[in-house]
Amino acid sequence: MMLAMVAIAASAKDIKTVIFTTTPQMHCANCENKIKGNLRFEKGVKEIKTDIEAQKVFVTYDADKTTEKKLQDSFEKFGYKAAKTTKDAKVAVHDGEECGNM
Repeated sequence: MMLAMVAIAASAKDIKTVIFTTTPQMHCANCENKIKGNLRFEKGVKEIKTDIEAQKVFVTYDADKTTEKKLQDSFEKFGYKAAKTTKDAKVAVHDGEECGNM
């Protein structure tokens, strides 16, 4: 019985979700795919959801394996800057930006 309790405690993970907005902003499916395709290789990442309309990237990760800062810094590896935001925050859309992922 004690062994079972240890196994359950060892399998408990610290799963968190952080929300980022990016510069440059996402414009199309290619932008989404570039972000998802690169972030998925970061240690601890469990799920990535993007929302072009809201200009947000939702990253679910294992906090025992990575940090918000490491995830934020990882965007620079593929040409983006990320800033932490919240679910309810409004992000201004930059209509003048051009997509470099077409």
